Amino acid sequence: MSTAPILAPADATGAIPRHVAIIMDGNGRWARQRHLPRLAGHKAGVEAVRRVTRAARAMGIEALTLYAFSSENWRRPAEEVGDLMGLLRLFIRSDLAELTRENVRLRVIGDYRAFSADLITLIDDAIARTAGNDGPLLAIALNYGAQAELAAAARRLAARLPADQIDEAAIEAELDTAGLPPLDLVVRTSGEQRLSNFLLWQAAYAELLFVDTLWPDFDGDALAEAVAAFGRRQRRYGGL
Repeated sequence: MSTAPILAPADATGAIPRHVAIIMDGNGRWARQRHLPRLAGHKAGVEAVRRVTRAARAMGIEALTLYAFSSENWRRPAEEVGDLMGLLRLFIRSDLAELTRENVRLRVIGDYRAFSADLITLIDDAIARTAGNDGPLLAIALNYGAQAELAAAARRLAARLPADQIDEAAIEAELDTAGLPPLDLVVRTSGEQRLSNFLLWQAAYAELLFVDTLWPDFDGDALAEAVAAFGRRQRRYGGL
């Protein structure tokens, strides 16, 4: 696959977002449209992850956060959950060398300790092997739910701080995303227009973009279009 830089379209007028998060939606519909099993859609979705992470690096995006497995996804059929776990194992084993070579830092947000022991070990090893890298950051949301994240942060703070010392900065420091650049842009594929319990605190002033493209069809050009749309927006943060 070509690694040539992918640039935002020429009519983009703003800066590249530092931190982009993507709700990767539409694998099942992609498969259904092609009369294929859902697993085929998830496999195609993994290929989209590879394309988009490479494009994000080429564009100079500092952090890319991908919603891979939500805390609600456990409600899916056991066979599908097993398939998703298998694809995650495959992705880590096949792509870790590239991430290391490209100086990418891997981070996981969410409670991945709920996964099987062998998968936890794989994830821990991947995080450790890329921890010394100082290039772009790839954050994968696994068994993640924003409401649970906020509740856990509140419990930890309440256990050690008086109420009058708990402010926005204290909460942010307890979130799974502590240390990541502020979230600039959230993209959701497949035409759905909701956040689905994803980065609710972090998205307070992020730009939201909902696109009809199904996730397996999303690529570097689609990401460049999203970045260009971000660049055309005026971010006022409550001001004029």
